[in-house]
Amino acid sequence: MTLPAPALPETRRPRRPASLAWPVLALVVSLPVAGLSIFRAIPAEWPLLVVQLLSFTPWMVLPAALALVLAVVGRRRWVIITTAALLAVQLFWLFPLDHGKAEALPAGTATASLKVMSLNSEYGEADAATIVRLVREKGVQLLTIQEHTQRLEDALSSAGMEDVLPHLLSQPNDDASGGAVYSVFPLEAVGLLPDTPFRMDVTRVQVTDSGAGSTAVLNLTNVHTLPPVDERIGQWRSDLDKLARQASRPGNHLLVGDYNSTYDHAEFRSLLDNALDGQQAGTKLVDVGTASGGRLSPTWPMEGPPLPGIVIDHIVTSPRISSSGYAALHVPGTDHAAILATLSIPAG
Repeated sequence: MTLPAPALPETRRPRRPASLAWPVLALVVSLPVAGLSIFRAIPAEWPLLVVQLLSFTPWMVLPAALALVLAVVGRRRWVIITTAALLAVQLFWLFPLDHGKAEALPAGTATASLKVMSLNSEYGEADAATIVRLVREKGVQLLTIQEHTQRLEDALSSAGMEDVLPHLLSQPNDDASGGAVYSVFPLEAVGLLPDTPFRMDVTRVQVTDSGAGSTAVLNLTNVHTLPPVDERIGQWRSDLDKLARQASRPGNHLLVGDYNSTYDHAEFRSLLDNALDGQQAGTKLVDVGTASGGRLSPTWPMEGPPLPGIVIDHIVTSPRISSSGYAALHVPGTDHAAILATLSIPAG
């Protein structure tokens, strides 16, 4: 009788250790994201270069996502956790839960509807025919223009602006400080924000909604702050502070135009957070674009340098004003997009 041969022990191929290249690459990609995130998380008065870099925070979600993919391929748990946390932070800033929201008005509160559009015309070079066409097609009832010039005003008149928006208050100028407000409703000049390099006029608009049978009074500020591009960054902060002071006054406020700042600037968020201090605790101004999920709908640069697009033009309202239909629209001739929304303003 032949006994079976004893079974040989099964040989296993030694497990090859995961390459360090992928985790290292993941960390390298995530380093600039982490660095900028530190500046974004701390609401300090950062120097000029940091302020400019913070404008591009929304786009950090792309390298953060790439870093997570590289970390998963590299199979290093702590690198995966680190990059996942970094991506979560970018997504929170991209779709912030702490942005201002319009207040729920008491049942039966009458409101007046207003469709508003704003555009920085880049020294009056924006195409007038396109502006008038958009006003017609979109049913715009109130239009604000920054960097308004006499040449643009004449071109708008030739294109038929008076037929759709007959009321006008304007201060044209060729040095980027000009501004204009066109409206279907009568306009009353109220004043001018003091000590700002670019004009920021305050206008009272009586909005009449014939369909709802209601009328609302709106305090409009045509916004154009100094950009943070040189040693005058202090003036940029001062301009934003003056806007906050204006919005803290009683009444329904619309502050619309070129803020030269994004939601990722602490100075802009401070305007939204603090403008109503001492008047309506627990409320804040509403940045309509952010509240509408428009953080990746850039308003600049639409022409010119090939930079990632950012949102520096904003429609900001008092919390009692609700909004819908936010959009950024291309206009040839200017490096800014026109911004559009429909507002619902409490009557009375």
